[in-house]
Amino acid sequence: MNRKLTIAIDGPAGAGKSTVAQGLAKALGYVNLETGAMYRAFGLKALEQGVSLESEPALLELAQQTRIELEPTPNGNRILLDGKDVSQTIRQASVSDAASRLSVHPAVRRWMVEQQREMGAGGGVVMEGRDIGTAVFPRAEVKIFLEASPEVRAARRLLQEGHPPDATAVRAMAEQIRERDQRDRTRAASPLVAAPDAITIDSSSRSIDGVIDRILTLVRARAD
Repeated sequence: MNRKLTIAIDGPAGAGKSTVAQGLAKALGYVNLETGAMYRAFGLKALEQGVSLESEPALLELAQQTRIELEPTPNGNRILLDGKDVSQTIRQASVSDAASRLSVHPAVRRWMVEQQREMGAGGGVVMEGRDIGTAVFPRAEVKIFLEASPEVRAARRLLQEGHPPDATAVRAMAEQIRERDQRDRTRAASPLVAAPDAITIDSSSRSIDGVIDRILTLVRARAD
């Protein structure tokens, strides 16, 4: 390819954004800027410090004392929170919920966007999240909106947490996912929505490799 691009991958929780971004970055030799993990790391710190997820001033004060780093490895990013590896801890459901709740605050999102823009300023990055193509990098050359049905996303989340995805558990998790989707889509600051120029890909019935191949085709055409 003739030049390195910024690739934005947005979509709801469980759509496969993190896995696709990691595979895409590896295939292209790009940096995987895992922005959702940054919110979860901050959510983890808020929980550990007992800071109210509803208090924007308290969260902003905490942000000024927080350092989040993404350290690339052959097996994906290590997530460092104030120098401590929290790569596994931030995958807990309670931490993901905390990240969703604190992300509704405009001041918190502005602080986070500053961190993300600084990390991705040079191009050659794959960025995944919920508002990358609309708020963080609205001029990204390639924008993808990745989605999947709540039931498929629920089964994936249960497997990720080590639980068998039986019908009852899937229904319960799918309901939680719908509630979170509603919260993310209706928040005042940077709601979850596909950018007008984004290409939507439904991963419900596609393999991860199939999704990555589809995006690689789009990236190569854009770069050349």
